[in-house]
Amino acid sequence: MPTKTVQIPTTDGLADGFAVLPEHGGRHPGVLMYGDAFGDRPTLRELARELAGHGYYVLVPNFFYRNGPAPVVDLPAHIGEEDRLPLIGRLMPLIEAHTAERVLRDADSYIEFLTAQPEVTAGPLAVTGYCIGGLLATRTAAAHPGRVAALAAFHAPVAADGPDSLRRLTAEVHFGHAATDITPEALDELNRSLDAAGVGYTSEIYPGTVHGFTMSDTDAFDPAGLRHHWDRLLPLLARTLPNG
Repeated sequence: MPTKTVQIPTTDGLADGFAVLPEHGGRHPGVLMYGDAFGDRPTLRELARELAGHGYYVLVPNFFYRNGPAPVVDLPAHIGEEDRLPLIGRLMPLIEAHTAERVLRDADSYIEFLTAQPEVTAGPLAVTGYCIGGLLATRTAAAHPGRVAALAAFHAPVAADGPDSLRRLTAEVHFGHAATDITPEALDELNRSLDAAGVGYTSEIYPGTVHGFTMSDTDAFDPAGLRHHWDRLLPLLARTLPNG
């Protein structure tokens, strides 16, 4: 898939990132993809290319751009359990500094940039995210009810802002939870909030998975979980986006 480096103007500077387009020309539905905290690396680009191959223009911003270009920390080729805690320790101050206010300011800029691209079809877009990126995707969708038609988040703390935030959603939703991230009781509570929003949704625990199961460069990777993720994500986008 054609991949290009982008610089996204925001109120706080330029956010680096990349975009992936389908091989054939024309215009395509837009998808804003938030990666996990580890950011831009071959695994994330592989996910974006796979999605673009199904006919979408995929924009992946470095949401830690205030701390420098991606990757903001040095990453090993494979992130084992012995690597995860030290890396998260270095990233946690960045996560804590990335407040909800910053997230929403940046989301406005990302959406404006994405929808302004000549290769992007006019109309609603989709937002998807992984890990902390799933929370950013959820905040983005809740803040842009008229522009985001689909929201998908995987192994993500989507309920971190409380049930009222989810009730602002209008997009069709899929939440794919790792079995280690949420209890059945917490899932029931989350799904009641989605019921209250009156949106179409699926929200389920992926059996046997642990946090990070979509990421093939980590010990958490689960091939069956990744396949299930595509089985949920692709039909969602096809239903909700123009020419999906």
